[in-house]
Amino acid sequence: MMELLAQFMQYRFLQYTLLACLLASIGCGMVGSYIVVKRLSLMSGSIAHAVFSGMGIAYFTGASPLLGAMLSALVLAVVIGFISTHWRHQDDVLLSALWSAGMAVGIIFMAKTPSYNVDLFSYLFGNILLIRGQDLLLMLGLNVIIVLIISCGYQQLLGTVFDEEFARLRGINTELAHYGLLILIALTVVLLIRIVGLILVICLLSVPAASAALFADSLKRMMLLACVFCLLATWLGLLASIPLDWPASATMVLLACSGYFLALLWMRFARASGPGR
Repeated sequence: MMELLAQFMQYRFLQYTLLACLLASIGCGMVGSYIVVKRLSLMSGSIAHAVFSGMGIAYFTGASPLLGAMLSALVLAVVIGFISTHWRHQDDVLLSALWSAGMAVGIIFMAKTPSYNVDLFSYLFGNILLIRGQDLLLMLGLNVIIVLIISCGYQQLLGTVFDEEFARLRGINTELAHYGLLILIALTVVLLIRIVGLILVICLLSVPAASAALFADSLKRMMLLACVFCLLATWLGLLASIPLDWPASATMVLLACSGYFLALLWMRFARASGPGR
């Protein structure tokens, strides 16, 4: 273990991975709390997977895949917001179709790209060891935007998440807040792409926050705990993946899910052995 820690102190690319985990955990914990409370996992998954279309188009045109991911994520957030607002009775089917169509478009453009490069698969499944300095700057910028939006619109988002009808009666523009929340999810998806990839991103968006919900009695505390749980899952997953020779992204997700299941068992045991039992 000491030798492993010494390597992290010695090599810059390993230090970049630790910083990337920290930056990802901030946005992931804050936005993930809204996703869990509002039950937006399907919408989040649709954004995450449909973003592949923008990445495939960007790759085909020679642009940055991350730029394509960001632009498509923002467009998809607006489209999904419109679907969930105006076609609620069919939103599950429409979101599933958008999820699949986005992946299909990305695959088609990948197949038609001259001199196709396998590097695009790192965006699908994540490769945190390829994190570069500009990736960290992008993640930092996205975090700043996420924190600013949540700080400025905290009360509006809080009302929309917990009691949308009451918030509407209080004069809060809940439709605008809903679109804002989806944009936050879109930004967080881009934040997590290089960490765990599009396929596994829904886990870090929801599981650490779901674990935090078991112990928190307020949204702010839930956000804080979600950030901590996400950081522990990513850091410990990264440390464990190296000696085990496992993919880092998959190891992080397994640790996050294992932590959630253990927390559920702990809470069930605590309630069963509580007063009056």
